[in-house]
Amino acid sequence: MKVLEGLLYSKEHEWVKVDGDHASVGITDHAQLVLGDIVFVELPEVGSVFNAGDALGVVESVKAASDVYTPISGKVLEINEDLIDNPEHINKDPYGSWMIRLELTDKSELDSLMSAEDYKIWCHEEE
Repeated sequence: MKVLEGLLYSKEHEWVKVDGDHASVGITDHAQLVLGDIVFVELPEVGSVFNAGDALGVVESVKAASDVYTPISGKVLEINEDLIDNPEHINKDPYGSWMIRLELTDKSELDSLMSAEDYKIWCHEEE
């Protein structure tokens, strides 16, 4: 399982990369390993507004369908349209395959997310 430094992580296995008042969100390597071969991705519309913990979309694999949650609140600025036609990119490069980019509405929510080291511990304890 690969965990990248410099990202923040949720207990639901999403990663967040912050860039000023914006953030990219995707699913972790751990999540894609558990799901298996991803065959379908459903993403929200640009302009959608989410609160932390809201389902932002669905990832479907050969094993199961799973909701993806946004760990932070914000307005969707962009979706990764490439994933709609090529959902398998998440399996190949989960940290390069962001799902949405948000304009953050409450940066203090970032404090509730885990560092790479804390996320590794969380995953180990979950097993």
